[in-house]
Amino acid sequence: MKTLESISRFFGSTFAIWVILFAVLGFIFPSAFTWIGAYVQLLLGIIMFGMGLTLRGQDFKEVFKRPKDVAIGVLAQFIIMPLLAFLLATLLPVSKEVAVGIILVGSCPGGTASNVMTYLSKGDTALSVSITSVSTVLAPILTPFLIFLLASKWVSVSFSSLFISILEIVIVPIVLGIVVRLILRQKVEAGVKVLPLVSVIAIIAIVAAVVGGSSEQIAKTGWLIFLAVVLHNVLGLIIGFLAAKLMRMSPAKQKAVSIEVGMQNSALGATLAQAHFSPLAAVPSAIFSVWHNISGPIIATLYRKFVSDDRDNKESPSNKAS
Repeated sequence: MKTLESISRFFGSTFAIWVILFAVLGFIFPSAFTWIGAYVQLLLGIIMFGMGLTLRGQDFKEVFKRPKDVAIGVLAQFIIMPLLAFLLATLLPVSKEVAVGIILVGSCPGGTASNVMTYLSKGDTALSVSITSVSTVLAPILTPFLIFLLASKWVSVSFSSLFISILEIVIVPIVLGIVVRLILRQKVEAGVKVLPLVSVIAIIAIVAAVVGGSSEQIAKTGWLIFLAVVLHNVLGLIIGFLAAKLMRMSPAKQKAVSIEVGMQNSALGATLAQAHFSPLAAVPSAIFSVWHNISGPIIATLYRKFVSDDRDNKESPSNKAS
């Protein structure tokens, strides 16, 4: 088990490298990865089951301890990124499939990678975890609603189908993970330590499958999609930070909200695109997966060096996080 834990830590710490590597391999050798497309929903379910195994009661208690902070983060998540996505999809000369894909990733809840980046930035990790948890729980309602509201201009959107899909591939696995943790308790703790390895394998498989399935289209318009994704992510980080500052939140909380807003559950976006729209619509999510694992460590380093407050660092739950 210790060997597995060491391997898991290694792959977790080098996650961005593996995502980039397999995205490139998926583009160069598409036929080697397209078969994974049939298992994308299952892979995301495994990731969400792992998330459920790691959730603890205190992650939700934090919501009741400071509901205003969590509400600000969740509202910022579901307002800033969807609106940015709609603006980018409207202003940039992209196809309707790519436009829908941009809106898909913008309408998703925050990803768990945001919690790690918040911790590395010396931000409020407990707040970040709470925002991720709440936004994920609200996703079955808010994500389909936002996609229906913003993407109907380009394609027909079924709210009910999206709602059911998110329940099946996000909420049910998370609930099962929580239940398993409650039943097995200490036995789960040992297994949780190898979850980063499972998550890394699942995410790189999803990215490779999506990139492989749309390699020809990426070759034609990949630079434009990449531009849209970079702008989406960077603007989300900046506006999220400014929104938290405007609400007079502490520097540690500003970092948490900024990173939470800017980093999406792009694996969910890719899965929904594959299931309900087209392979090309999944490409923005796949590229987002690659890019935010590059921008995340960069913004965490910048925040750690240039955005600090001694009182926040002493008081923030992030200093107790592991």
